Amino acid sequence: MRELGESDLDDLAVGAAILGTGGGGNPYVGRLLAREMIRAHGPVAVVDPGEVPDDALAAMSAMMGAPTVMVEKIPSGSELLRAFELLQETLGRGITHVVPAEIGGLNSMTPLVVAARTGLPLVDADGMGRAFPEVQMVTPTIDGVAATPMALADDKGNAALIETVDNLWTERLARALTVEMGATALLAAFPMSGAQLKSSLIAGTLTLAQELGELVRTARGRHESPVGSVVRRLAGVELFRGKVADVQRRTVAGFARGEARIDGTGGSAGATLALRFQNEHLYAERDGEVVCTAPDLIIVLDAETGEPITTEDLRYGFRVVVIGAPCDARWRTPAGLELVGPRYFGYDVDYVPVEERAARAAA
Repeated sequence: MRELGESDLDDLAVGAAILGTGGGGNPYVGRLLAREMIRAHGPVAVVDPGEVPDDALAAMSAMMGAPTVMVEKIPSGSELLRAFELLQETLGRGITHVVPAEIGGLNSMTPLVVAARTGLPLVDADGMGRAFPEVQMVTPTIDGVAATPMALADDKGNAALIETVDNLWTERLARALTVEMGATALLAAFPMSGAQLKSSLIAGTLTLAQELGELVRTARGRHESPVGSVVRRLAGVELFRGKVADVQRRTVAGFARGEARIDGTGGSAGATLALRFQNEHLYAERDGEVVCTAPDLIIVLDAETGEPITTEDLRYGFRVVVIGAPCDARWRTPAGLELVGPRYFGYDVDYVPVEERAARAAA
C-alpha cells in the first residue's frame, strides 16, 4: 500500500490524459476536485489488486457524458458521493474498495474524490487501460461482470438506480438518463468481488499514469521534448507531426463527436492526417491509408511541451505530434474486438495492431 497526496496529482493528471486518448473528461477539472477533497480529508491509500481480499466488495466511480459539456458544467463532487451511497444502500453491504472505470483525464480523478471522502482504499487498476466512450467497454464485461446495479446522480440533486439484463442495455439506459440530466452524470457501477477484480481489471495503470506525467515534467525541466520518452514508455510509434488545420466537433446523444484534420510538418510535410473521435480518438488515417484504430491508443500531444490535448481542447493552429500505442492484450482478443474494435464504431476496416501497421509502412 502507498499513499497518493496532493503533490502527486499533477503528474497523475497529465499521465492519465495521455492514456485517455483525448477523452475521459478534462484533467484540470478532475485535478481541482481531487485536490480539494484530499486537502479536506487527507491522502488516499492506494493498493495493488493483489492486496485486495477475494471477498472484498469493490465498485467503479466515473463521469458519464460529453466532455465538451463538462468543461462548463463542473461537478461539485457531491454527485459522486450520492451515487456511491445509493449503490451501497442498494447492495445492502459496505463497499470496501474504490476502482477507476478508466484511466483517462477527469475519470482518473473521480475515484480519488470518493476514496478521500470515504477513507476507502483506491485500487491501482482500471477497466480499460485507456478511455472508451461507452459503459460496457471495460475488461470486466469480457469476464461477465455485470455493470448493474448502477447509481447515477446529477448536479441538481436527482439520482437514479438502474438494473439491466446485460451491459449493453446498461449503456443504452444510462445514456438516456445522462442526456436528460444535462449531458453529464456521475455514477457508481460494476460492483465486484476482490476475486473478480483481480482477474478482470488492468493492473498498475495509476502507477503508469504517474510515471508518464513525471516523464513529461522532468523532460520539460531539462528543456527537452518529452515526446520520445512517452513513445518509448508506451512501446508506441510516432504516427504524424503537423499543424491542426480544421476541427469539426458536435455534442450528440451525450457524446462529443467529430473529426480533426492535421497538415503535416517536418517529416510529415506534404501529408494530411484525419482523426475521428467519439469522446476519444478512435481512427487515424494518413492520406487515405489507415495508420491506427481503436482499441489501440491514439494520443495527441503538444509538439513542444508534450502536454496531452483532449478532443474538446483541440484547436486550429495547434502544433501536435500524434502517437499510436498498443492497447492491453485483452482488447485484441475476439471478445475484446467485439466490444471496442473499429467495426463496432462504424469503421469498415479490420483491426490491425498499430505496430504491425507501422512496420508495413516502414518496409
